[in-house]
Amino acid sequence: MALAIFDLDNTLLAGDSDYLWGRYLAENHIVDPEVYHDTNLAFYHDYQAGKLDIDAFLRFVFQPLADNSMDDLLRWRADYLEQKIKPIILEKGLQLIAHHRAQGDVPLIITATNSFITTPIAELLGIEHLIATEPAFINGRYTGEVHGVPSFQQGKVTRLGDWLQQHHYDLEGSFFYSDSHNDLPLLEQVETPVAVDPDDILKTTAEQRGWKILSLRE
Repeated sequence: MALAIFDLDNTLLAGDSDYLWGRYLAENHIVDPEVYHDTNLAFYHDYQAGKLDIDAFLRFVFQPLADNSMDDLLRWRADYLEQKIKPIILEKGLQLIAHHRAQGDVPLIITATNSFITTPIAELLGIEHLIATEPAFINGRYTGEVHGVPSFQQGKVTRLGDWLQQHHYDLEGSFFYSDSHNDLPLLEQVETPVAVDPDDILKTTAEQRGWKILSLRE
């Protein structure tokens, strides 16, 4: 069985789940609305430009997890999924996942966004296997620190390598769908890289290398 690997944000979703979680927190005054929104937006622009300081970003996004109880976080997350995520699930993305299942492929999401946010999103998409950045969790609370290697840029290659070894898969016949040039390290590893509604850098790279370019939004 071949792997069908999907980036999540702006690939299977018509938006960025990490950024939208920050928007939800600010809109509901769970964090300081103005300060948090401005910082969140600045980090998002850095990500788009390929210059995100992942360590600084994770300290920022993990702080609300550390500052609040699990009961509150779960309640807010359920509301966030209804308000921010369900409306941006792409129907053509669901169809693509179903196509790969019909071919006997195994769907896998790999995302830089943390697992607290993305675990239920993967469930909504019907995908069992998820590689996400892991926030450290001790004695029933998040600590504000990251656990292990963030699945970002080259870290996605590292984390996928660990997953392949653990689950006894390889990349023979593999696909990887992504919108972002931040995923070039992993796109270069798979048998069939696919640029999905790509940013300008990835679009140019895909055209130069003869990679397939696909839209799930048209």
